[in-house]
Amino acid sequence: MAERTRFICQNCGYETSKWMGKCPSCGQWNTLQEEIIEKIDKKREKRTGKEPELISNISSKVMGENRFSTGFDELDRVTGGGIVQGSLVLIGGDPGIGKSTLMLQMCKNIAGTKRVLYISGEESVHQVKMRGERLGIRNERIYLASETDIYAIIEQVKALKPDVLIIDSIQTIYDPQLSSSPGSVSQVRQITSYLMHIAKGMNITTIIVGHVTKDGSIAGPRVLEHMVDTVLYFEGENRLMYRMIRAVKNRFGSTNEVGIFEMMADGIKEIKNPSEMLLRGRPAGVSGSCVTCSMEGTRPLLAELQALVTQTNFGIPRRMCTGIDFNRMLMITAVLEKRIGMMLGNQDIYLNVTGGIKLTEPACDLALALTIVSSYRDVCISEGLVAVGEIGLAGEVRPVTQPAKRIIEAYRMGFDAIIIPYENLKGLEYPEKIKVYPVKDLKQALSIAIKSM
Repeated sequence: MAERTRFICQNCGYETSKWMGKCPSCGQWNTLQEEIIEKIDKKREKRTGKEPELISNISSKVMGENRFSTGFDELDRVTGGGIVQGSLVLIGGDPGIGKSTLMLQMCKNIAGTKRVLYISGEESVHQVKMRGERLGIRNERIYLASETDIYAIIEQVKALKPDVLIIDSIQTIYDPQLSSSPGSVSQVRQITSYLMHIAKGMNITTIIVGHVTKDGSIAGPRVLEHMVDTVLYFEGENRLMYRMIRAVKNRFGSTNEVGIFEMMADGIKEIKNPSEMLLRGRPAGVSGSCVTCSMEGTRPLLAELQALVTQTNFGIPRRMCTGIDFNRMLMITAVLEKRIGMMLGNQDIYLNVTGGIKLTEPACDLALALTIVSSYRDVCISEGLVAVGEIGLAGEVRPVTQPAKRIIEAYRMGFDAIIIPYENLKGLEYPEKIKVYPVKDLKQALSIAIKSM
């Protein structure tokens, strides 16, 4: 056995033979740590793998038939209709966001038809049992183990032969043959490789729970996300009761879907009608408020945007936003100054999306502009109005995708009018009871939304 020393970046996994203050791959400072890599010399043996097959002779129905439901419609939506048997799934989120609670409740839902092995590296089995009792879990088909040694975990899997294996969390599991500490790049990469062989070789659905770093990415090397089949992010504010799960990688489905949950005292509850939840408690007769419809995958989602524009007390005005891209807000502000003639250079602007969700679709630009104008001029937008459209730098309102679904969702939630881009009107079918206003530019939209202008 020969040992060699390498310096490995703890942020991206870059390896080098000498220490450097700055990682040349990701640009982070002081992330290169020295690790001893043990290399075992083995004689090469002649091995024969499976013979290659023609793609026309391979059935594509096998993977689709082996999906199983998690018991959560919202989670099934994000994963593409259920989790594929034998797949490797990674779910990440901030500490305390509810990842372990979600996994335990999923175990409760599937334990009637699946044998589940839950490996906890952070808590004892008694602590997991206490949380399970709070969630109402009393099923004998859920097996618990508190273990951090990967070889002990492999032996438990071979003995029990579960249908579903849950690892909570990947940063606590270690390989004793590696000298680096648990959670390091080498350990995480090696453990994930073992778990991948378990999932593919034994056809065991393996779900890995991982923590995220301060920049929002899953802790460990990027190769961790490359090795798994599905990467899910569990997002939300710890101080708020709403949680959102989205897929950033999915080999068996779309990555555009989103699931919304609510954190309750007795666990996590999925929200069937997120639009109603996000509009709950909306104030009436208040300026600086407008509703938009954003598409999260195939689901239309109504959300309220709020703006507060007030004269600044400092030389440089403040710009703050929550739930909206900051650069997008600056661009919309510049368009309002140039094309509408609003003097916002001495105004503080605060923007917020209620419910704690994040809107990234450009179709929310029009509602964003309307809220700023409404607060600046202290006039109210009609409570029954929804605004959808992307704004260009020339002040034009550009078309958006799936306008029919947005209109139907607005009508279903009781709104009686919607502003859409003019280009989306061609061949558009919608309920007759809702008034549709097609607009070409921002000025036309403002004249419709704020009648007193």
